[in-house]
Amino acid sequence: MTITDEAPEFDEPEPDQLGEDDYAEPDDRLQIDPDLVAEPPHPVNWNLLTAEEAEAEWAELDRWVTWLRHTYGLPASVLPPFWHRHPELVWELSALHIHWLCAYDPEQNGSAPSGWHRDFADTRARLRDWVAASGTRLDRDRPTRQTSWPGEDPAPAIEDIAIVDRHEDFRVFVEADIARRQEAEDAFFAELAAGDHDERDR
Repeated sequence: MTITDEAPEFDEPEPDQLGEDDYAEPDDRLQIDPDLVAEPPHPVNWNLLTAEEAEAEWAELDRWVTWLRHTYGLPASVLPPFWHRHPELVWELSALHIHWLCAYDPEQNGSAPSGWHRDFADTRARLRDWVAASGTRLDRDRPTRQTSWPGEDPAPAIEDIAIVDRHEDFRVFVEADIARRQEAEDAFFAELAAGDHDERDR
């Protein structure tokens, strides 16, 4: 038997090669446009995204995280179902996603994927720390505990909630985030318009 005969076949396609149906699971998913991949790769500052930008970034990150979870068989202690509800996990996974996009860019150096995997090992260790600190689990979740500093109001009580349908929770969570961002945008532009009106009246 030759070395080639003994080598396993890796036919797992990368996210760019998969369509929306390939990511879907039996239950309903947030509908994802396969053309949402950001080109060229760029850092994502979640604090500054508009409602429209956030909708695209949430869908793309969820699509990639789903691929990552299945491809590498990540347990809930590294990648829990409610990762989207924990900012520390969102920022960490978003950074890993951008790193992956850059490492596998056709113009990138051939050794870049190996570098990504080294950093992926470090990221998995950090994710374990974040997950352990936050208390989120496979079947239940709770907000990450916040430490109140002197002079601040005490942190609210934290209660675990059962995870019944992760995909539905993600959809509702993203819709609320988009609505919050849109409300802030509308208020900003309304205030801007009111200021312009006052200037014209002077």
